[in-house]
Amino acid sequence: MTYVSPIPTPATGAPHTSPIDLSVGDLFTLAEAHEAQGDMGQTVVTYRNWIARNPAHPLLHAVYFNYGVALNKSGDRYGAMNALRAGLGIKPDFLPSHINLGRLLEDDGQAGAAVTQWLQLVTQTAQIDGNAVKHKLIALQQLGRVLEAFQQDEPAEDALRQSLDINAHQPEVVQHWIALRQRQCKWPAIAGSEHVDLRTLYSAISPLSLAALSHDPMFGLARAFKYSRELTGPPRAPLVRESAAKERTGKGRKLRIGYVSSDLREHAVGFAMADVLETHDKDAFELTAYYCGIDRQDPTRQRAERAVDHWVDITRLSDVDAAQRIHADGIDILIDLNGYTKDARSRIFAYRPAPVAVNWFGFPGTMGSTHHHYIIADPVVIPEADEIFFSEKVLRLPCYQPNDRKRVVADEPPSREEAGLPADAYVYCCFNGLQKLTPDVLNAWLSILREVPDSVLWLLSGGNAADERLRQIAANAGLAPERLVFADRQANPQHLARYRLADLFLDNTPYGAHTTASDAMWMGVPVLTFPGATFAARVCASVVTAAGLGDAVCDTIESYTARAIDLGRSRAETERLKARLEENRTTSTLFDTPGLVRGLEDLFRHMWTDAIEGRLPKPNFTNMNAYFEIGLDLAATDRVPATRETICRAYRERLEEWAASEHIPPDNRLWQA
Repeated sequence: MTYVSPIPTPATGAPHTSPIDLSVGDLFTLAEAHEAQGDMGQTVVTYRNWIARNPAHPLLHAVYFNYGVALNKSGDRYGAMNALRAGLGIKPDFLPSHINLGRLLEDDGQAGAAVTQWLQLVTQTAQIDGNAVKHKLIALQQLGRVLEAFQQDEPAEDALRQSLDINAHQPEVVQHWIALRQRQCKWPAIAGSEHVDLRTLYSAISPLSLAALSHDPMFGLARAFKYSRELTGPPRAPLVRESAAKERTGKGRKLRIGYVSSDLREHAVGFAMADVLETHDKDAFELTAYYCGIDRQDPTRQRAERAVDHWVDITRLSDVDAAQRIHADGIDILIDLNGYTKDARSRIFAYRPAPVAVNWFGFPGTMGSTHHHYIIADPVVIPEADEIFFSEKVLRLPCYQPNDRKRVVADEPPSREEAGLPADAYVYCCFNGLQKLTPDVLNAWLSILREVPDSVLWLLSGGNAADERLRQIAANAGLAPERLVFADRQANPQHLARYRLADLFLDNTPYGAHTTASDAMWMGVPVLTFPGATFAARVCASVVTAAGLGDAVCDTIESYTARAIDLGRSRAETERLKARLEENRTTSTLFDTPGLVRGLEDLFRHMWTDAIEGRLPKPNFTNMNAYFEIGLDLAATDRVPATRETICRAYRERLEEWAASEHIPPDNRLWQA
């Protein structure tokens, strides 16, 4: 959220008197003129001198507000704070000053003081008019954003709920509110009210949150399509010409690959990609990383920086400036390692700064965009029949997920006692974030615990409130709440080491374990999973199969539950799975990074040939609005069928109903009229 802008100048003529004798309107005109000429210093002086000569003016609070804006633009944050406080001392209910002062405090690292400032605005009892409502909405949004960033999930959720009660049609607020409820295991995560109905909430949900809620792959595509249009607008003229690839051909020329990511650092994506970047064939490929993440050095980021030919920090560049930089660098193939995840720069791709754009690894699903040509997958995450649920052309590796063979693992794990685990218990674990947990999966886990009395379930903590909420559910199901054990977050080497304390990793759905599953198996812990109908629900089956444990992939949640119980009762069988993991670790497809990179580079050559020969794929979005409306209705009325086949049948039946009253053109998905 940006600052509130200065109060605009009334429509008056240009001032003709001394600056210190001006009316407020003429003062604003003169200050704007100085700013337009790039002279912020003179803008500040103009306001300062006028304030000194007009200490009793009835609009002094408004002048102090604009003075504060000018001081901040000139780089004087603390002077701006003092100006805004002076204005509030004159008129405490001047709401824009509360908003900007809070933002200045936040930028200065005083998040608690910023929250206090915005709360003062929210609790103001000034006359309710359009401006008051607008400023209260801004303050509630700021509160929610800052509280969420500091893991104060419950008050953040409350602030955003108040904002939605005032205006339900705020997509970004809806997205953060749903994500907060998912993180706290507040079920149902999407809950309507008298002010906000379920259709409005599902219409605005982010594709990432939807992946953790829905097993409907067609609605996932349709929502991604809508989200892309909302984010980037209609297709625009590309920065590169269609002939660019053909013009760049030349003997011995390296292909220029650009990786765009906020996560080439201490992050799951960064951990996995470091080895890939180091293994690329530098004689054939020139690598540039375009980094848009946290401004902080760490060992993983340093590995990535050393591995690429060029490291370009685009964090502070606008989307168009970043796109122009990529275009100027002559990138041939641009890889989106974020997709629709935190700190993504999806708008850059909308400018089409490179001939080829690829969706890979960072986001578990389709982008639904006009500007991503390919998605890199494998036969398990996207079977051939499921290509209808993706806007991109699907290209496959044996296993799509990269892995780091050089993971740093702490020398010694803690003891079970130090980790809060019973010494002799069978330890089921799941170190996925709690935002992925659903009631159906938790019920299955509780059934497993009930049938294996000497077992515990070891989960990654979601904070005290979320942990206690889950323990209470366990108690209500007749289980001792202490059989749910929660692990604090730790640095990755220590986190990896403690996996050795677990016996079996239990996956969840519809957004299962991805890199967490690979971490578990690298550390010798078998993973039990069952695939669903979406990309996010099939990744774990892909990596488990690639690790050589295909028999740990179950067909249904019922067979998954039964297998987990059998393994819990048979430590010998669990040990046999562990032995196979250890035996396969250096030879399995999952951890064959050189093999993955060779396959990846072959795919890059395939894409580049397509580009040279004018065969780049173009997405077909025929009937996508109809698919969205059908999926929205199924989701909002809780009538999504249970399987891929029944989901497809439900869409076809609805399309047939529509076709009785209006023309629906044939598409390449479910409608072949």
